[in-house]
Amino acid sequence: MFAALARAFADLSAPPMRRVVGLGLGLTVASFILLWLAVALALDRLVRFAWQPLDWAVQVLGAAGVLVVSWLLFPAVATLIMGLFLDRIAAAVEALDYPALAPPRRRPASEGLAVTLRMMGLSIALNLLALPVYLLAPGANFFVFLSLNGYLFGREYFEVVALRRLDRQAVAAVRRRFGGRVFLGGVVIAGLFLLPLVNLLAPAIATAFMVHVFVRLPEPRAVAP
Repeated sequence: MFAALARAFADLSAPPMRRVVGLGLGLTVASFILLWLAVALALDRLVRFAWQPLDWAVQVLGAAGVLVVSWLLFPAVATLIMGLFLDRIAAAVEALDYPALAPPRRRPASEGLAVTLRMMGLSIALNLLALPVYLLAPGANFFVFLSLNGYLFGREYFEVVALRRLDRQAVAAVRRRFGGRVFLGGVVIAGLFLLPLVNLLAPAIATAFMVHVFVRLPEPRAVAP
C-alpha cells in the first residue's frame, strides 16, 4: 500500500502528468475559493439578529465555521472538478508504469462522471450529517472523518480506475472481494485531503495511487469487452 502511494507521488513529476495536474490544480484552487465565498455568503445571509453585538459575535464564530465547513466539503468538490481529468490521469499512469496492459475497454464517457457525481452527493450529505460529531467530539472526530471518507473515497476512486478495465458487475465483485484493501486505500486518500497543500493535489495522487492498488491485486482479472 505504501509502495503504491510512493509511486503515485513519483508519477506526478512525469511529463505526461504535469499538464493535466497543473490544469486540475488551478481549477481545484479556484473551486476552494468559490466554495469558501459561497459558504460565507450563505451564513451571512441566513444568520441575522436584531442586536448588533450578537451579530458581530456570530460573524466571528461564523468565520471559523466557514473554514471548517469549506474544509469538510472541499474533498467532494475537488473530486468533482478533477473528475474531468481523472480518466486521463489513470491513462497516463498506466502508460508510464504498466505499458504491457491491454487497451482499456470501450465505455461511455458519462460512466465515470456518474460515479463521481453519485459519490460527491453522498460525501457532502454524510459529512454534513456528521458535522456535530466533527465539532463536538474532539479526538473521535478524526477517526470518524477517516472512516466515513475512507469508505466513500475508496469506493469512488476504485470504481473510476477499475471501470477502465472491467464492467460494472465485475467491478462490484472485485471491490467486495478486496473490500478491506479498497477501504484502507480510501483511508489513505482521506488522509491526503487533511494535509494542507497536499490536499490540492489529492485527487490526482488518489487516482494514480488507486491505479497501482488495482493493478497489483493478487488475482488475474479479465478485461471486459
